[in-house]
Amino acid sequence: MIGKIIGAYVGDKIARQTHTVGGPAGAALGVVATTMLRRMSLPAMIALGAGGYVAKRFFDQKEREGAGQAGVSGRAPVIKPAE
Repeated sequence: MIGKIIGAYVGDKIARQTHTVGGPAGAALGVVATTMLRRMSLPAMIALGAGGYVAKRFFDQKEREGAGQAGVSGRAPVIKPAE
């Protein structure tokens, strides 16, 4: 019971940071995630974590490449002092 409450709390916090998931939906996803994690084996959890890491790296790289093509380097401009 306490695990479901904690999962709902964490899901709600994640939903507030994500624009595509609302508060109640995030809480429900938190409860479902804790239930699924409880039933998963350790190798499956490791594979899921590694897959999430690889996916994040892939999407971050695609985002950087897209920003570079648009003429935005993602770096702060260099301001030279007046001479």
